[in-house]
Amino acid sequence: MLRRIFSYIGSYRKYLVLAVLCITAESLFELIIPLIMADIVDIGVAARDQAYIFRQSGLMLVCAALALGLGIGSAQFAALAGQGLGANLRETEYAKLQQFSFANVDHFQLSSLVTRMTSDVTNIQNSISSGMRPACRGPVMLVAATAVAFSINSRLALVFLVALPTLALCLFLIIRKVRPLYGKMQEAIDLVNRIIQENLTAIRVVKAYVRGDYEIGKFGEVNTNLQTQSERAFRIATTNMAAMQFVMYGTILGILWFGGGMIRTGSMQVGALTGFLSYVLQILNSLMMISNIFLMLTRSLASGRRIIEVLDEEIDITEDQAEDIEVERGEIEFRHVYFKYKEEAAEPVLSDITFHIRAGQTVGIVGQTGSAKTTLVQLIPRLYDITSGELLIDGVPVERYPLRHLRDAVSMVLQKNTLFSGTLKENLLWGDKDASQEEIEEACRIAGADEFIGRLENGYDTEMGQGGVNVSGGQKQRLCIARAILKKPKVLILDDSTSAVDTATEARIRERLARKLPDMTKIIIAQRISSVRHADQILVLDDGKIRGMGTHEELLRDNRIYQEIYESQKEGADL
Repeated sequence: MLRRIFSYIGSYRKYLVLAVLCITAESLFELIIPLIMADIVDIGVAARDQAYIFRQSGLMLVCAALALGLGIGSAQFAALAGQGLGANLRETEYAKLQQFSFANVDHFQLSSLVTRMTSDVTNIQNSISSGMRPACRGPVMLVAATAVAFSINSRLALVFLVALPTLALCLFLIIRKVRPLYGKMQEAIDLVNRIIQENLTAIRVVKAYVRGDYEIGKFGEVNTNLQTQSERAFRIATTNMAAMQFVMYGTILGILWFGGGMIRTGSMQVGALTGFLSYVLQILNSLMMISNIFLMLTRSLASGRRIIEVLDEEIDITEDQAEDIEVERGEIEFRHVYFKYKEEAAEPVLSDITFHIRAGQTVGIVGQTGSAKTTLVQLIPRLYDITSGELLIDGVPVERYPLRHLRDAVSMVLQKNTLFSGTLKENLLWGDKDASQEEIEEACRIAGADEFIGRLENGYDTEMGQGGVNVSGGQKQRLCIARAILKKPKVLILDDSTSAVDTATEARIRERLARKLPDMTKIIIAQRISSVRHADQILVLDDGKIRGMGTHEELLRDNRIYQEIYESQKEGADL
C-alpha cells in the first residue's frame, strides 16, 4: 500500500530524499552533544581545565547550530514532498474520474468521491509533511542512542530489554483497536459531505417547503455520528501517550535506582550516568515519536486504501476494440439490444430493442415516466454499454469508434440542464472552443436563445453564476441546445429539453432545426405529443420495450398506448 501511494510522488521524490538526509544528519549531530557534555563533566570539570571546557562547549554550539539548520531544511523539504504527493494524488484521482462511465460513478457516492479527493489526500500529505521528521529521526536516534548507551554501561542498558517489549505490546494493542475506527471516521465524513451537498443543491426546494429545521436535524444526526466516531478513535489513540509515559518514567526510575547503586560502588561515574540519562531520554523520545508515527500511519493507510479503491476501479467502458474511424453520416441501428445497469439485476431495463434511424431523420421517443427513454439514448454515445445485442452507427458497432470521436459526433442535451460558472459565451464554447462569434450567434438563433440574450445586461459576457442561476429554466434549456448545436454533431439528442419552453417557442426551435440542420440526425424525447408529432418516425416505449413505431397518424390509428397518451394530453388541454 505504502509503495503504491509513494509511486505517485513523481518529481517531488528529490525533496523526500533531501528531507531524509537532513533529518538523519540532524539526529547524528544531536547524538554527539551528550557525548561532548559527558566529556566536559568527566574530564574538563574533574580536571578544572577551563580551556578544554570552552573548546568542547564551542564544539557543542557548532553541533547545535548545524542541527538547527538541518532541522529547518528538513521541515521545508518534507513540506514540499508532502504537498507535492498530495497534489499528484488529487490530479491522478481527478484524471481517473474523467474516465469513469456513469456505471463507475454509480459505484461510489458523489460525496464519498469528494472526501477521497480532499480529506483522505490531506491525511496522507500531512503524514508526510509532519510525520517525515519523527519517522526518520525516531529509528536513527533509537538505534544510535541505544548503541551509545550500551557502550557507556551495558549492564545498566539491560533495563531497555524490559521497557521496549512492554511499549511494543501496548502499541500493538492500541493500533489493532484504532485501525478500523479510522476507516469508520472517514465514512462518517462521507455522510456529512453528502448531507451538505444535497442541501446546497436543493436549497430552493428546502426553503420553498420550509424544511430548514428538518435539514438541521438531519445534519445534526450525521454530525453527531462523525463526532462519536472521531471521539472513539482519538480516545483510544490518546492512550498511547499514557502508555508511553508509564514506560518512560518506569525506565528512568529503574536507571536512577541501579545507576545510583553503581556510583556508590564506584563502578560508574556521575558524568557517565548524566550522559547515559541523556541518551535514555533520547531513546524514550524516539520511541514516543515511533509510536505516534504508527498511529498516524494507521490513519493514512485507511485513507490510502480508499484512494486506491478509486484508482483501481475497473473502467467498464473501454476502447479495446476501437479503430481509427469517425462517424460520417449519423445513421443509427439497434439490433435486439438488451441492457441492465448491473449484471446481477433480475430483469433488464431495456429488452429486445430493434429499430433503424436513417441519417438526417428526425425521430421522436414517447412513453410513460420510467419507460427507459433516457436510458435508451444514453447507449448511443456509450455513456453506458449495452448488455447484449448490437448497436451500430453508420453500420459500424459503437465499440469500434474511439470514445472521443464517438462523443464528438453525438451531442446530448440531457434532462438535467447544466451550466457552469463563467460567462454565457464561455458556456457556449463548451460546444466548440474555436467557434467564431458568428457561429455562436447562429446556434443561438436556431435554439431561440437570441430572443433573451440581447436583453441581458452584458449580453454574451453575462456571468451565469454557479449552475446558471442567473437565467430561468426555459432560458437555460435554450442555451444548452445552442451549446449542443455549436458542437456540429452528426446526431443531436434532445432529452425532454424543451419542457420548460412554451409551445410556440418550441415550434420555432423545431422548425429551425429542420430547416437549418437538415442533414443532422435528430432524436427527440418528449412528454408532449406536440413535440414529436412532426417527426419522421416515432417510437413508443413502455416498460423498457418498444410497443409501437411509425408516424403520428399511424400510431394514432393503430397504437393503444399512443392513443391513451394523446387523449390524456388532449383532455388536459381542453380543461
